[in-house]
This record gives sequence, structure tokens and C-alpha cells, in this order.
Amino acid sequence: MITSEAELAVRQQTPAPLAARAPDPGRVPLISVVTVVFNGARTLRKTIESIVPQLGDDVEYVIIDGGSTDGAVDIIREHEHHLAYWISERDNGIYDAWNKAIDASQGRFIAYVGADDIVEPAAFAAYLEQINRFPEVEYWSSRVAFGKRHGRVIGRPWRWPKFRRYMTVAHVGSLHRRDLYSRYGRYNTSFRIVGDYEFLLRAGKNLKAGFIDVVTVTMGDGGISNNQALFALKETRAAKVSTHACGALTATLDYFLALFKLSIRRLLLQHFPK
Repeated sequence: MITSEAELAVRQQTPAPLAARAPDPGRVPLISVVTVVFNGARTLRKTIESIVPQLGDDVEYVIIDGGSTDGAVDIIREHEHHLAYWISERDNGIYDAWNKAIDASQGRFIAYVGADDIVEPAAFAAYLEQINRFPEVEYWSSRVAFGKRHGRVIGRPWRWPKFRRYMTVAHVGSLHRRDLYSRYGRYNTSFRIVGDYEFLLRAGKNLKAGFIDVVTVTMGDGGISNNQALFALKETRAAKVSTHACGALTATLDYFLALFKLSIRRLLLQHFPK
């Protein structure tokens, strides 16, 4: 989840909001699926089409657009009869948009799916089964594939001793029970890349987490630049320290170790490209 400075500047300059279909206070689905998009017309349609067949009484869909000018809003309008809510207006980056989605959605759980991600068939049916079996669980995650359906797979079960130092869970498509936001607050909009990690660090060892050992989402191919990767490492260190997940010394050691690994990886790719 990345918001570049250039993208953020454009999002903040976009005027007059467009909106359709206000939230229905009488509807209480179990899951609200949220997609945040800004100038993502190239991939948005496939994302929407992977989610719409899974909608129903227990699953609703919300789209928050940051004021796109590339045709993304037209794609949203084509599908608005499937949406519980959508809006297009300027924002302060992805975490500001997620905070809007918390207010706009009705579900007991909220899942965030990127505008270039593809949700696997029956993914939310699998989550619904687990929600009903284990009502005490507050956060559900799964496995996620990169780039193609049989690409590299990430995502491990939540384990606080590990998570407090490394983002081991796959956040995309994971489910957050709504009351987590009343207990731990909203997303911190001062973060540009690791706000999802920082939020879960706030919950800390008290989080009641569950895991589904299947791939539920295939992420888009979009990577991050060297500068963004470095910025993410800096934000990760700041998140660990500000939430007291670990001490400043440990967070700094983790930062330099990750920086070393990143440098080696970039060097290998430079000399031995795929």
C-alpha cells in the first residue's frame, strides 16, 4: 500500500466530490470489502469483477476513489448497482481513504483489497465459514500470491513475538473486526506505506487472530522503487518505536539488517537480472 508524494499532491488538488448510494443504516453484513483507488483504471475493472460474484447479504462492497482523472470513475459508475457505497473526492492518501471507508461501510469485519488485486473465487465464503465457527476472533488473515496465481506466496499465522519485529501476515484481503477501531483508533495518516502494520502493532499481543491456510488474493505486479523501499524501512522503525512494540535499539538493529538485505537483493538483481 503506497502513496507517493507526487500522487498525494495530485489527490489533494482534486476538487468537488462525486458520490453515489449513501450507506444503508438498516443493513448489517458480516464483511465490508473496501477498494481504494486513484487513477487505477488499467486494473480496477478486473478487481471489481473478481469481487462482485462474491457479494450478497453477508458481503458488501465499498469503493473510495481519490479523485481519479483516468477513467476509473467511469468504471465505478458502470458497477455502482453492485456497490453499497462509493465516493470520488480528494484525500490525504490511502490511510485517510481507509478511515473514510470505516465510516461508510456497515460490515462487522472490514477487508481492504487494492485496485490491482484479484480476489480468488469463494475467498469470502471461506472467511464467512471461519467467522461463524470462531466468533471470538478479531482479525483473520490468509495467504496471498504475488503477480500471478501460482507466483510467490506470502502470509503466515499471527504470532506476536515475530510480528512485533516483522510484518509476517499478509494484510491484503485480511479481515479486521470493526470494534478494533473503537479500541485502538483509526489509521495514522502520517504513515504513507506501513500504516496497516502500525495499526496492528497498536493492538499488539492482545489481538485475537485467526489464519486461513489458503490463497485468497493475488496481488498486482506493481512493486516499489528503491526510494520507497528505503522509506518503508524508516517508517517501520518509527512504527515499532511509537507503539512500543520493541525498544529503539532493537528497532534500529532490525532497520539496518533489513537495509543490508535490501542492498544485497538490489545488487544481485542488478548483476543477475531475471
